[in-house]
Order: sequence, then structure tokens, then C-alpha cells
Amino acid sequence: MAACALLPLVSPATWIVQAALLLAVQSGVGAAARRVPLARPLTVAAQVLVTLVLLTLVCARQQAAAGLVPGPEAFRHLADLVRQGADDVSRYTTPAPLTDGIRLLLVGGVLLIGLIVDTVAVTLRSAAPAGLPLLALYSVAAGLSNGGSDWLWFLVAAAGYLMLLLAEGRDRLSQWGRVFSGAARAPGGERDGAVAPVRTGRRIGVVALGVALVVPLALPGMRSGLLDPAGAGVGGHGDGGTISAVNPLVSLRDSLNVDEDRTVLSLRTDSQDASDLYVRIVSLDDFDGTTWKPSQRHIVAVPDPLPAPAGLAADVPRTEITTTISAADWYAQDWLPMPYPPSGVRIRGSWRYEPVGMTLVGDHGQNTRGLTYQVTSLQVQPTAEQLATAPDPAPALKREYTKVPKALPAVVAATARQVTEGAANHYEQAVKLQDWFALDGGFQYDTRVEVGSGPQAISRFLKDKRGFCVHFSFAMAAMARTLGIPARVAVGFAPGSVQGDGTITVGLKDAHAWPELYFEGVGWTRFEPTPTRGTTPSYTQSETPGTTLPNPAAPSPQASTAPSAAPSATTGCPPRMRRLQECPSPSAQAVVGHQEDGPRPFVIAAWTLAGLAVLVLPLSPLLWRRRLRSVRLGAHGRGERDTAPHTLAVWQELTDTAWDFGILPDESQTPRRTAARIVRLGHLDPVAAESVHRLADAVEQVLYAPRPRPVAGLAADVRRVTDALRATASRRTRLRALLAPRSAARLAWAFSARWAAAKSRAAALLPTLRRPSPRGPSRQEG
Repeated sequence: MAACALLPLVSPATWIVQAALLLAVQSGVGAAARRVPLARPLTVAAQVLVTLVLLTLVCARQQAAAGLVPGPEAFRHLADLVRQGADDVSRYTTPAPLTDGIRLLLVGGVLLIGLIVDTVAVTLRSAAPAGLPLLALYSVAAGLSNGGSDWLWFLVAAAGYLMLLLAEGRDRLSQWGRVFSGAARAPGGERDGAVAPVRTGRRIGVVALGVALVVPLALPGMRSGLLDPAGAGVGGHGDGGTISAVNPLVSLRDSLNVDEDRTVLSLRTDSQDASDLYVRIVSLDDFDGTTWKPSQRHIVAVPDPLPAPAGLAADVPRTEITTTISAADWYAQDWLPMPYPPSGVRIRGSWRYEPVGMTLVGDHGQNTRGLTYQVTSLQVQPTAEQLATAPDPAPALKREYTKVPKALPAVVAATARQVTEGAANHYEQAVKLQDWFALDGGFQYDTRVEVGSGPQAISRFLKDKRGFCVHFSFAMAAMARTLGIPARVAVGFAPGSVQGDGTITVGLKDAHAWPELYFEGVGWTRFEPTPTRGTTPSYTQSETPGTTLPNPAAPSPQASTAPSAAPSATTGCPPRMRRLQECPSPSAQAVVGHQEDGPRPFVIAAWTLAGLAVLVLPLSPLLWRRRLRSVRLGAHGRGERDTAPHTLAVWQELTDTAWDFGILPDESQTPRRTAARIVRLGHLDPVAAESVHRLADAVEQVLYAPRPRPVAGLAADVRRVTDALRATASRRTRLRALLAPRSAARLAWAFSARWAAAKSRAAALLPTLRRPSPRGPSRQEG
């Protein structure tokens, strides 16, 4: 039940069925070992051994002897799957795909927690400390999940732990005698006192869950309760708080290959050049050798106006533009898409500001779904000379943004030096890198290439020379850092398509990633190494010494007069961009950030089951009672052989019906005394009273006559008495008898009796090792 909190993290959620089956086998082995009984260490050892065999059967069957016995090869394969799973976890955000490595981590983790809980709670007979591993399992899931159904998984996990505690309490009470689960009454009408502690524990558990859900909503310092419809935010209130974001480039390759295109944003701007209007979401500045991801940053309240971008000098040409952005109703992005660098934002809702990346992030579940907002931003237009003569940045900034992990293959730095050979400054090095990737390096844009992970991913890309925007931006930023150029990766959208009414439509196919390099006096500057995507910045197209970029005023020497095999460019693509093959590719599509295109299938299934449970559970006593009545009053008593069971069933239905209307049964009285009591307490008319006495006479015939004779019309008599009881009862009593009949308690009694009988039969079948040895003294002799 606690593992259900992991369901939103991976899609599809079929692993939970496998984990449940393996966990049942593991627990069954523990129960059998304790029944033998084995010593506690041997019980745990047996469970560990069975767990290893189960994991081998599921994940390393081909590497194991006979498909079951794990050997060195199987252990090596499992270790490789664990490493693969760890890499996949670092690559993907929720919901991650169910790879073999992630499946092993999930199933193996659940089995490990299950073994610890079973050992602590059952083998060592201490249920309360077993909540610690359960809390660890739930905390990992809750920390990674950002869905709206977190309260449901909390209820499931908390209910499971309370059931564990109640089971232990029930077990302890059973040492003092039998504990009845039903609301049974003693012959004198009093309830069995042994039920009270268990019943009280259940009530305390229900109250505790309710308090845990509701109280956080009422406290001013805990506004993000589990039932908060806005969800948990990323920052605190006031001016503090931090944001630790996940990688927004998850599953980008798969999204690029989806044919369907959907409008994400609609822009209206006063910019004169919409081809350079990139919409930026977030920057990835933490490079660990495996991937790029956002650093944990301090967030503050949104200032008005926004501060000037870092490193931008006053003599750099710039134009201030205003852009109105409308997000689609289905697009739920935690970060706010904006042109960079923004200087002012007008938006409603709860947002926070991250100063380093100049990014707005939603607070307490705030996102972009259906929002319309206005952004004032700067179009910075540095000259090639300003970039080429830029002084060195501050030591702290250079130290942070030129970090390269030791695990990065040496070929990355060597290739960067080879490509930029002859460059006189960092600007020329950056342009040479851009040219090499986009034009003369032989690279091909291919969305079918795997994203790749691990330190070797960039070196493989440099060797294969096939990839998409993730590969190009990651590789150029990493190579720039090896040259001492501060670099990071930006994620957002390339320029969209201009419509007839002047608006700009940005679709999923425009999602993009590009490198940003820092030049003192200019600030963070965009470059475009990905061929056929985005637009080449104008400040990299001048006749810089050593560059192969063409003059935008002259025809491109690399332009081909042959017909292009690619789809035709959109009407918003200028001729210069078409010659450079830098128009947005109609076949490319990216999903950036967290998009909610309707609920996931397992969420729909869970809510459907929950809705059915909400409808069926309150009606279950009514349905069970009607079914039982139809069976008792059905077509019985066809012959003498069926007279007794039919008569007793009809009499049982009469007494239960009277019980439903408030006349409690008294098993100590005779049928005739019981009939008189029902007539008196039910205020029955003479006709109904005659039916009751006729039923009592038939029961006496069954109980005392040598050969009871069949009596016709007993079922009709019961229905007549039922109508009479309903006519004399109050409205509240009638509703209670219909929706919550008191006689439904017999169902709980029957279940308890069958459970006790089943346990007795199971105990009789199992061999016992506690019998005295034939050589030793008997228990009586001792």
C-alpha cells in the first residue's frame, strides 16, 4: 500500500502487479518459516534467498542456471541493470518510462522494504518501528511526485500502516482470549468487551487520517496541505525559498518523433524581427559529465521592474519590445516562458523569481495553463567587435560556469581545441564551434538517435555526428567550457510561425534547446549549433576572420539549386533562413517541461474504482440484504425433504426483518414467545399477527413433530408482516431498515466464523514439531 505512492513516477504502472506477486511469495515464505518454526535469523535468510531467486527469475533468467539459480553472471547482469536504472533515473523526470533498470529498482526496492517490514513487524514482533522503512519508501515517492492525487496515496499508505498497528494490537489481545470482529451481542444483549480496544483503535486511526488531511489547510504556516487544490509549490512565502528543478528535456527524442502538432503559445509582439524571438523557459547550468540540469537556486518575490541582466554594458545596442503571450489550456508549465532577457512581467497568479536565470517559477502549484501575460524584454544586438574584445568575466562566474567533471572524456576537449585552432579570442572560438556543428562538420539532424547518458554520451555524438538539439547544445556548451568560455544550456521554443493576423503561433514542434555563452559587457549570448533548427544570430554572421559563416547579404555558396527533399518551409520563414536550411523542421516536435494532456490511464482507472467504491460500499448492506431475502423466500419446499430448511429460512427472514425494524432477536425464547414479542413490539394488526403465529406454528412442527408437514404460503406471510412493520415504523426507522439493516451484522459474524474454521483446518494439516520425543518423558510424566 505504501508502494502505491510510486505509481505516478513511472509509466506504465504495470510493475506494481509484479511487485505485489513477488512480495506475496516473499511474505508467504516468512509465514511458513515461522510456522515450522525456524529461528529468526534462518527465517530472514530464507526470505533473502527466495527474494534473490525471484529477482533472478524476473530480471536475469537467461544468465541464471536453470533460469532460477543465480550465479556470477546473473549477479553481474543485475548490477548492470542497477547502474542502468540509476542512469535512467538521472535522465528522466516523472513519469519516467519503465525501462529494465527502473523496473529492477522499483521491484527490488519494494521487496527490500517489504522484507524489512516483515522482519521487524512479524518476525521480531514490533510493528511500530516498521513504520520507519515505510516512511522512507513513501518519502522518496512523495518527494519526486508533483501530481494532484498525492493525498490519495497518502491515505493508502497511512491506512496500511494503521492496519499493521491494529493487527499487532489484535494479536496481543488474542493472547487473553478470542477477539470477535463482529458487533456480536451476548445473550443478555450486551456487547463483548473484547471488541472495544480494536474498535477504539480503528476510530482513532480514522480520526488521525482526517486530522492529517484537513488540519494543514487551516493552519497559516502550512498552507500546502495534501488537499490543497493548488498543490505543493516550489518556494516558501516571503522573500526566501529555493527551487531545485528537474531536467525539462525528458523524453525529448520520443516527443520529436510524434507527428501530431499542437499549439502551445500564441504571441503578439511589437518586435520588428520575429525570426529572432526565442521564448526561453529555463537554463541548465549544472554539468556533471552525464547531463545538464538546473542548479538549486534561491528564489524571491517577483521584483517590479526586473533587474538588468548580468554583464550587460550600457554601450551595447538594445531594443525594448513588449510581447503578449497566451498559453494553451492544456499546457501546464511550471516555469514561465519568456523572451530573454526580460525586464518586466505583468501576470496574475502566484509566481516567484529566480535571479540568476532571470526565470519565473510557479509557487504552490501555479502553472501556465490557460494564462495570458505580458512580458517586456530586451533584444540585445551586440557587434562582433564588442564580443571579440570582451574582457575576462569575474573569477567567481568563470569558475562556476567553466566547471568540467573529471569523468568527461579527453576527446571532447581535444576536439574543441582542434576545431577552434587559429581563433584569436573566445568569440571566434564560439563562432568556429557553431560553424562546425551547423555547417561544415558533417553533422546530421536526426530525431531517431537516442539521447544517451553517462560520460561517454558526448564523445559518441562527436563520433557518430547524428543527433538533435539536445546533442548539439549539450556538446557545444561542454566544449566551450573546456576552452574556458562560461557556458550553459537554455531550454524553450524557437521562433514560431507568423499568422495572417500578425500573431505568432508556437507549437510543440518549435520546442528547442540551445547553448548560451557568457561575454563580459554583453552577458549571456545565444548561439545556434543545431542545423535546420532555429535562426543563426546576426552577430555571428559577420565576416569574422577564420569563420566560414556566409555574409547574409550575399547568396550562400553552399546553397543548392536541386529540389529539397524536406517539406516546404512555412510562410514565416525568410528566404535567407531557407538558404541556410535553418527553418523549423516540420518533422521535429518537442515536449518541454511538464505538460498535462489529460489524466494518465491508471489515474482514470483508480478514480473510476474509487467512484464505484464510493457508490457501492454504502449500498452493500442493502444489496446483500435483498439478495439474502430473495434466497430465503425463493422457490423452496417443493417436497417433504425441503420442508425443514425452507421453514427455518423463512423464520430466520422474519426475525431478521423484525431486527431491521428495531426488534432485537432473543435466541433464548421459544418460537411462540418470539412471535408474541414481534406482534407486541411491532404493533401489528390482526391479519399480520395471524401470519406471525402461523410461521411460529410451522417452526414448532419442524422442531418437534416426527414428520413436519409442508405449510403453503409462508413466504407470503413474511412479506405481509414486513409490510405491516413498515407501515407502523417511523420514516427514520424505515430508511435505516432499507439502507443500513441491523441484521447485516450476521455477515461479519459468518466471516469471522469461517476464518476461524479455516485457520483451525490449516493448523491441523501442518505438521507440528513441538511434540515430545519418543525417548523423552511425556508431558504428563514430566
